[in-house]
Amino acid sequence: MRKFFLFSLLCIAVFAQSQMKPGQFKSMKPRNIGPASMSGRVTAIDALYSNPEIIFIGAASGGVWKTENGGASWKPIFDDQPLLNIGALKVQQSNPAIIWVGTGEGNPRNSLNLGEGIFKTLDGGKTWKRMGLEKTRNIHRIIIDPTNPNTVYAAAIGNPYGIHPERGVYKTTDGGENWQRILYTNDTSGCAELVMDPSNPNKLIANMWQHQRKPYHFNSGGPGSGIYITVDGGKNWKKLGKGDGLPGGTLGRCGLAFSPSMPGRVYAKVEAEKNGFYRSDDGGFSWSLVNSDPEQVTDRPFYYNEIYVDPKNENRIYDIHSTVTLSEDGGKSFTTLIPFRGIHPDHHAWWNHPTNENLIIEGNDGGIGISKDRGKTWKFDEQLPFGQFYHINVDNEIPYNVMGGLQDNGSWRGPAYTWINGGIRNFYWESLMGGDGFDVVPDPTDSKWVYAMSQGGALGRYNFATGQRESIRPPAPDAKTKMRFNWNSAIAIDPFDPNTIYYGSQFVNKSTDKGTTWQIISPRFNHQRFHSTGRRNGGPYT
Repeated sequence: MRKFFLFSLLCIAVFAQSQMKPGQFKSMKPRNIGPASMSGRVTAIDALYSNPEIIFIGAASGGVWKTENGGASWKPIFDDQPLLNIGALKVQQSNPAIIWVGTGEGNPRNSLNLGEGIFKTLDGGKTWKRMGLEKTRNIHRIIIDPTNPNTVYAAAIGNPYGIHPERGVYKTTDGGENWQRILYTNDTSGCAELVMDPSNPNKLIANMWQHQRKPYHFNSGGPGSGIYITVDGGKNWKKLGKGDGLPGGTLGRCGLAFSPSMPGRVYAKVEAEKNGFYRSDDGGFSWSLVNSDPEQVTDRPFYYNEIYVDPKNENRIYDIHSTVTLSEDGGKSFTTLIPFRGIHPDHHAWWNHPTNENLIIEGNDGGIGISKDRGKTWKFDEQLPFGQFYHINVDNEIPYNVMGGLQDNGSWRGPAYTWINGGIRNFYWESLMGGDGFDVVPDPTDSKWVYAMSQGGALGRYNFATGQRESIRPPAPDAKTKMRFNWNSAIAIDPFDPNTIYYGSQFVNKSTDKGTTWQIISPRFNHQRFHSTGRRNGGPYT
């Protein structure tokens, strides 16, 4: 770090003395050094019905990518835009040169990426134009009317951290020149799902979802939530409830899906006081509960809660979440199609060819999977370079090493350059810890040792020379205290004493022997509401 700091000072001095302008550095380009053993979070997928070798994917913070050979090679087509946080993507099948992209993630985890509107290309991604909706921040779904492609619907969940009215369902009838908000409930409720009847483009079902993230908890559910249906393209909506067979009271986030082969069949995965999987056989007007097993219908609704129906079998349902589960009996029971350690966990995007039910493309936290046999076998495409680093660090070795933690892809360390032919190879990168990787901090006195973190406060030390690993997470001070750590906890090394490290929980924890022993040096940092109610998260549901 000292060398990097001195080099930075030298650059500043040269820059000041020579009065160089930033534009003189425009020819300098970054280089990709790795690691290349995974991709990153995929949030949206679409492909051409007429040629499914042409696939488009959107990444949580990596832009839009296109392949014309079924995933053998990819190219970015959105990199010149003002931001790369993608929430929705839709190709106009009648003219695939027209593509719509909604920015801002629609699954509000605690580290989601915000957006700035909806974009459109008329030339397959060579050039783009922003078409408004900047204040919606996060757009989760785009639907193009197949009978009139100038009519487009956008489902905006809004900014989960903010309170603002630019949320709900929006519609344009002139190709995006003008938008009308056609469904709105309140300033903390957005549209979490929007589906169109395959046989009637004027009939849509929407889930409005009241939710809000705060520093200390997450609210899911409220009076602004509900399932709504329209049969006139959004001019009028009916809120469905207990009288229609759905749960009474407050709802949360809901997954919705029409059956393409039998449009009268609709499914809903409902977050409520008691979560349930519901079915409608009259196009969504009346519902019945088919499954309330919490092991089958509940899995972090704020991060998933999407369902899809096989294009040729109205009883075959795909539920994408931490794993992918499959029902062959209309939701009465589910079995695991992709296990937790199959392909990569945490699934967020799904595409099934409308006439070839065997061809499936799915997006997850590590890239995409492609199946040509209806999910029996998968090709996991991990070559796309849009992994999400939480933190980056370097050491003082020559060549110096770069290290950091990736969202759901562990912590890694690898060289910035090499002295040998062939450059940086992927096996030069070493895995430190799994899960969500965060800070990786080298020991300033011995760079063979690093401190590495993962979610929920896990903290360890690792020696590259010997392979020694040890957990050094601070223990509770007594049997009555439960330690609470942020998803992404905080670590710091004392700049004057490299043996001393600090780590954050509800206390500031200090170690003077590199994590072997710990002491608490601060009072308990409690949010008063948390302390007085004992609530671990938020409410009313998630």
